[in-house]
Amino acid sequence: MSLPSTVIEPVSFRQALGHYASGITVITSHSDGEPVGFTCQSFYSVSMSPPLVSFSVMASSASYPVIRKAGRFAVNILCGEQVRISNQFARRGTDKWHAVQWQASPLGNPIIAGSLHWLDCEIHAEHAAGDHLIVIGEVKALNLQEAAGMQPLLYFKGQYCNLAAMGGV
Repeated sequence: MSLPSTVIEPVSFRQALGHYASGITVITSHSDGEPVGFTCQSFYSVSMSPPLVSFSVMASSASYPVIRKAGRFAVNILCGEQVRISNQFARRGTDKWHAVQWQASPLGNPIIAGSLHWLDCEIHAEHAAGDHLIVIGEVKALNLQEAAGMQPLLYFKGQYCNLAAMGGV
């Protein structure tokens, strides 16, 4: 028995996926003397051994080719107070680094000041998937400092929220 063929409308698909709460990250790299980065909510762990993580990026991204060329990236896990950073790095065609404080990671990637945590990665693999690329990175360094009292920046149903608003801690 085959299922009837249905067309999933992009707006409906986006709305359905909006019911999945996710953290917000900024993927960053540094190449040819310039920092580069973009906001990313499609980030997740892949493997413990070796330590692998993954993110998805639009195939038409202007930032990702620079990251691919560098061969490395950092995942900046944003805290609840970094809504401005998330919005700033989500825009195209603007100076994303205006008034953003950062320092170089062990691999030379930008670590955004005030981030909850960070992971320093080398590109391990890349896979085409529809209108996106799935990028897998091997974690080479990470932040082990405790982010005391800090909460993650979360996105749910098309808006930023916090754990307290979601009935959490």
